[in-house]
Amino acid sequence: MIAARTTLAALLLKGFRRTHGSKELPMKLKLHECSGCESTRDGFTLVDALFAMGLAAIMFTGLYSGLAFGFRVIKMARENTRATQIMLEHMEICRLYTWTQLTNPAFVPTNNYFIVPYYSVGGTNTSLLYTGRITLATCPVTDGSGASTTYAADMRKLTIRLDWSPLGSSNRTRFMSTYVTRNGLQTYVW
Repeated sequence: MIAARTTLAALLLKGFRRTHGSKELPMKLKLHECSGCESTRDGFTLVDALFAMGLAAIMFTGLYSGLAFGFRVIKMARENTRATQIMLEHMEICRLYTWTQLTNPAFVPTNNYFIVPYYSVGGTNTSLLYTGRITLATCPVTDGSGASTTYAADMRKLTIRLDWSPLGSSNRTRFMSTYVTRNGLQTYVW
């Protein structure tokens, strides 16, 4: 009985089946075909199409947001760089003044504001304007006990403040400070 089952299983695996008596015939298999199954293989369903459109919308939104953020960061970096250039230019001009020129309020207008455009060369400028102010104050140098030092009268603190307001953004401000002395670098230039 076990040998007959093994033989039958071996014949079924080879593609034959046992019928009347000992005659062996090849198996005839026929797949079941349904008429409704063909329409599901023709294309995507509405859910598939909506999912793909939603995924594409999310991807394009992320791409656009990334590009907009990148351009905004570059614009901010360019504005900061230009502000640093303007402050450095005015700082170097003030460093070349002699001590008598620097301490003369009529020579260095500390109460007046100066305006510098973003694009300083050529044409009319209706874009970004930088408003700056130069402040010259007594030097806050003290010794270890908090008393003013003897050389504090021969020093000044020079501060340049620059303000600007980009379109669609809040006001921005930058400072640059340095110390100027009576016997400083300007005595060697002249």
